[in-house]
Amino acid sequence: MSVLSDEYIEKCIVSGQKEHNQKILLVEYDEQWPILFEKEKKRISQILKDKALMIEHIGSTSVAGLSAKPIIDILLVVEDAGCEEDYVEALCQQGYVLRIKEPDFENHHMFKGPDTDINLHVFSKGSKEIDKYLIFRNYLRAHPEARMLYEETKKKLAQKKWKYVQNYADAKSEVVLKIMALALEEAKKNN
Repeated sequence: MSVLSDEYIEKCIVSGQKEHNQKILLVEYDEQWPILFEKEKKRISQILKDKALMIEHIGSTSVAGLSAKPIIDILLVVEDAGCEEDYVEALCQQGYVLRIKEPDFENHHMFKGPDTDINLHVFSKGSKEIDKYLIFRNYLRAHPEARMLYEETKKKLAQKKWKYVQNYADAKSEVVLKIMALALEEAKKNN
């Protein structure tokens, strides 16, 4: 995981506020988060129909008991994220707002939701990022000690003022890589 430059971050933001310039708000786990995810999953499925190949709840709000930014992270897998005509207009017509476009990072696109505070991350079928998100989530769900380490790291870093939210995410990289190594080792043993 590399630290992203300010120039790269600014280049990728296509709408909305660029700079954060404050601490990160973390809240205790909320039992409503899975319910909000299911509501969004249903809406996205109705909009995109069979173009939505996979819709998964990811990120800290998908791990029971874990403190998080109160933003539901959702993974949407489409055939080819570079074929924007397959999903961008349909989502935008229903109130989703395209915020980030990263053609150099597996054509990652990120939308904000029409009413619920979400980050909808779109990747192409076969992207290596899909497994990373799911393996990390599943490991945190199954391993309280990893969840606690991740939470302690997040709480410590959240106290700092961050120019971009991405800078906060980058600062967690060392711990994320450590947990991912354990998760991948476990996954290899189980296969």
